[in-house]
This record gives sequence, C-alpha cells and structure tokens, in this order.
Amino acid sequence: MRVLGVHDEAVASHVFVQVKNPANRPMRLTRLEYTFASAKGSTVDEGDLALEREIPAGSTVVVEVPLSAQPSEPLELQGKITAELDEYVRTFTVAAQIQPH
Repeated sequence: MRVLGVHDEAVASHVFVQVKNPANRPMRLTRLEYTFASAKGSTVDEGDLALEREIPAGSTVVVEVPLSAQPSEPLELQGKITAELDEYVRTFTVAAQIQPH
C-alpha cells in the first residue's frame, strides 16, 4: 500500500492509497479496517470501509480512505485489508506514512 495523496475539505480529508495485487490471479478487495495514528502513537481516526474492488493480476487500484480531521502532522495509516483470492479469504496487514501538505 502506498499513499498517493491527501485531499482536504472543510470538515474532513480523504487519503488516496494505491493497493497492488502481487498474485498472478485476480483478487477482490472486500474490506479495509484502518487506524490513523500520530507520531506519538495516539489514534487520530479509525474506521471500517466496505470495498468492492477487483484487482487484475499484477495490477494496482486506488482506494479512497476517509479521514475525519485535516492532518497537521505526519500520520501513519495502519490496518488490515481483506481480499478474496480464488475462493479463499485472506487478510493482509498494511501500513503507510502520510505527510501533511
């Protein structure tokens, strides 16, 4: 997972992350459980995002993750992404660094 950008709005922000399918078969993303934490380790925001995204083998997709605050300091996005690969459900740990504008 790689952060592509942050879009700030008056009340909230959206973090755009790139998710890559390293498998040689299509993968379907179904869920992202996430936490945004400050450098000091305190939780800034957290959530559970239902996904319905198909990623072809070796390809990437962009996932928009809501953030209820506008980041004024570096944050870390940590979480678990759930995907279906063939008929198996797999969960992967993800992490990415976010730098404010």
